[in-house]
Amino acid sequence: MYFLIQKQFLPVSCATLWDFVSSPGNLNLITPPEMGFQIVGEVPKQINSGDLIEYRVKVPVLGEISWLTEIKYVRHGLCFVDEQRVGPYRLWIHRHSLLEVEGGTSMSDEIRYLLPYGLFGKIAHRMFVRRNLENIFRFRRKALKEIFIK
Repeated sequence: MYFLIQKQFLPVSCATLWDFVSSPGNLNLITPPEMGFQIVGEVPKQINSGDLIEYRVKVPVLGEISWLTEIKYVRHGLCFVDEQRVGPYRLWIHRHSLLEVEGGTSMSDEIRYLLPYGLFGKIAHRMFVRRNLENIFRFRRKALKEIFIK
């Protein structure tokens, strides 16, 4: 099992940040363009437990793939958990959390994931998967700063 934890402070209210991160339509704004991210079908304006969201993304080595996520848990205004149902990972559980702090909001992303293909998956993780995930979240932090710090 692999873990990735990212944290970011933004000088906006928890409610403002929640409205943004809990709207699947905003994922395009915080996903690197080279991923070719596209939402398939209709998406809710705000997420709720049980929602299924399908997208297409470009993944290194695999090319363009479908990714289906289920919103497993929502505590409105504070956190939500999404789990991959179909996609490149054997397991993907992503918890998004917000905490109001002095001067703004602390946001964290905690991801637990497993790769398929046994030893080949472990090699791929070392060679590029981990670095690719870190680059995605680096882009996301930068994009959120540009959106909320003007």
